[in-house]
Amino acid sequence: MKSNILIVEDHELTRFGLKTTFEGCDFIGDIFEAESAETAISIIKDHDISLVIMDLGLPGMNGIEATREIKNNNIETKVVMLTSHNDTQEVINSLKAGANAYCSKEINPKRLVEVVQSVIDGASWFDPSIAHIVLDAASKSETKDVCSSGKDYGLTSREIQILKLITEGYSNNEIANQLFVSINTTKAHVANILQKLEVDDRLQAALKALKERLVN
Repeated sequence: MKSNILIVEDHELTRFGLKTTFEGCDFIGDIFEAESAETAISIIKDHDISLVIMDLGLPGMNGIEATREIKNNNIETKVVMLTSHNDTQEVINSLKAGANAYCSKEINPKRLVEVVQSVIDGASWFDPSIAHIVLDAASKSETKDVCSSGKDYGLTSREIQILKLITEGYSNNEIANQLFVSINTTKAHVANILQKLEVDDRLQAALKALKERLVN
């Protein structure tokens, strides 16, 4: 089944480039466009949108506010946040708003297609460049007991190794190639990690790993 996507970007040239990137992808159905958050929200009300590619720096209602609004009314709609810079507070606020992925606009188009497909399939992803931002934010948190709980989740050395790769933004395929194991073995390890950490997806696992210093 093909998925409809919505590209929300106020710069026409960038919007055109993103649309061109996804045209012809076999998992993509209709591609909608909006130059503002307000227009995007209106489109989502009238159409079945599986995923939104959201520019963070929109005029008027910004991408974070739009993501929060979309998630409040359409919990199943996925949001991939795109930004040209990695401001600490913007990263944290995007994740709190419910973004399923956070990508730099510098991302390779082919990689972006892979990210979008994985998010549609239920995964979460964030650019490796923001891992240190999440870690720094966690280390400065007033909730010190959360950042260094010392809880033993029963992770094996291999699971910790895979968890570290997840925090660095590696996909299952890339992890399999890196560790010279099959994709099915990788998926099994990831499933075990999610279960042991009591989280629903890879993004939550990565955030928990960074906050509680489960990986170095």
